Formats: sequence, structure tokens, C-alpha cells
Amino acid sequence: MQYTLEQHFAQPGHLINRLARLMARLGEPRVRELGFGVGQMPVLATLKDGAAYTQTQLAVIAKIEQPSMAQMLTRMERDGLVQRAPDPKDKRSVLFSLTPEAKRRLPKLWKLLGEANKEALAPFTPEEIATLCSLLSRMVQHLEATENGAASPA
Repeated sequence: MQYTLEQHFAQPGHLINRLARLMARLGEPRVRELGFGVGQMPVLATLKDGAAYTQTQLAVIAKIEQPSMAQMLTRMERDGLVQRAPDPKDKRSVLFSLTPEAKRRLPKLWKLLGEANKEALAPFTPEEIATLCSLLSRMVQHLEATENGAASPA
């Protein structure tokens, strides 16, 4: 039996990939008007409460390769979103934190992203949303465990 294009388009991996791209397209114009980018969300969420992290720590948390994180932080610094400071525990390291201006804009950003999620989830009941989130979370946990060489969670 041959694997058809229709079968490919109905596979969860394809649908999740397509959904991720559609969600990014839905969110990008909203976050851009505030001077942010969708790709910056993991860094912004990590630093939102005033925390400061090294580039390496941010790359691990955001699951982004080091070179990509370096480029992102350079752009974010250029755009006035993050600032660098020497790490008091390790003079060779630099800590990144949000600028006061970025912190000021974050509440509106979270509001706009919440509206985008609400729009995307409009066809679903609260129960269906809970089920969808539960299933996607299990899939993420399984793939992360597999990627890290751990046994698959039950």
C-alpha cells in the first residue's frame, strides 16, 4: 500500500506543524506592533518576572540553539528589549534581563496573545480545549523524554 499525499496531510505531525505556522501568522502582526517578535516569546516569558539569565541558560530554557539565541539576544538588545550586566558570581559571564521599556509593554503583549489564542480556539468548548491541551502536553512530554534518552512516560 502506498502512502498518499492525503494521508500525509491528515497526520498529526503535519497538522501540528501547519497549526504552529498558522498560529505564528496570527500572532506575528499583533506582537510586531509592540516591537516584539513571536520567536522572542520564550525569552520574554523567562525574563518577565525580573529574572536574569546567561545566554546559555536562556538557550536551554527556550530550547534554541546557541548561535540562534546569540543572534536573537543581539537583536533584542539593539531593539531595547534586553540589557546585559556582568554576572556577579562569574565575571566572565553576562546576564540578560528585560529593560524597563520591555517590562512596560509586556502586559499588552500578553493580552494580545491571549486574544489570538481565544480567536484560534473559538470553535471549541472549554472541555475540548482542556482535552486538546492535555493531549498536546502529553505528546510534548513524550517527545522531550525520547529526545533526552529517557523512557517514554506512561
